[in-house]
Amino acid sequence: MVAVADSLKGRSFTRVADWSRDELVEVLDLADELKRLQHAGEEHHLLPGRTLGMIFQKPSTRTRVSFEVGIYQLGGSGLYLSAGDLQLGRGETIKDTAHVLSRYLDAIMIRTFEQSDVEELAGHASIPVINGLTDSSHPCQALADVMTIRERFGRFDGLKVVYLGDGNNVCASLMVACAKLGLDFVAATPPGYAPEEEAVRIAREAGGNVELTNDPKAAVEGADVLFTDVWTSMGQDAERERRLTDLAGYGIDADLVARAKESAIVLHCLPAHYGEEITEDVLYGPHSVVWDQAENRLHAQKALMALVIR
Repeated sequence: MVAVADSLKGRSFTRVADWSRDELVEVLDLADELKRLQHAGEEHHLLPGRTLGMIFQKPSTRTRVSFEVGIYQLGGSGLYLSAGDLQLGRGETIKDTAHVLSRYLDAIMIRTFEQSDVEELAGHASIPVINGLTDSSHPCQALADVMTIRERFGRFDGLKVVYLGDGNNVCASLMVACAKLGLDFVAATPPGYAPEEEAVRIAREAGGNVELTNDPKAAVEGADVLFTDVWTSMGQDAERERRLTDLAGYGIDADLVARAKESAIVLHCLPAHYGEEITEDVLYGPHSVVWDQAENRLHAQKALMALVIR
């Protein structure tokens, strides 16, 4: 059985910014090992009998399936908790919900809108809280992203990651993760779509080489990794037409890929809108490792749960 250290037991994972480089690497190292065991068909029940409560205020494919399958493969069970089915959806406070669920569960994963709600839940819960996504942060996605990058290149140092499009929650979390792990990061976004100033500040204070630009073609020169996300996220449907106009020219197509290094890889956290932020031929092309990236949500989150759940 794989050995798991106790140093992170009881910790919440609400933002990448709160974890050190060594702590992130500990998760990634265990994720690599759990992926090897899973592919070899070897059991790794590191959390027998534990229960993960999964609160969803936003719909999901990868987050729900990866967490539910992940806790099962670790020997535990996952409980899907739609916000509309909880008293939380009828006015019960986050504080009260945290105290109650802490008596029933071993950990909570929450996918919601406000980062402050996740922080409040973690502040009152006596069990670990994992951020499955907020409007400003997507730390679990960032774990899978950097896992995939290291898996492909065997290192972090000296790599250039270029994020194109809307500097959203995915961009912010990836930028901070890259900064902590020693990757150079460029965000190529239209005016008005740059990542949040706080995320940029945190990344730079962590020692990261972070560049912001409005020129996507210049940004991808010499890039090792090209990354994008949907241009219209959940809750932004009313802005869709304006966003399509503003972000035109920032999508990843064959021409843009050709400007990067020949060995460059393409990442996308999915779902994809073909002809907008990426073309279908690129997503299914030789530079794409998007399906490995999606799979790695499972392994990275399993490692995270194994490390933080008591």
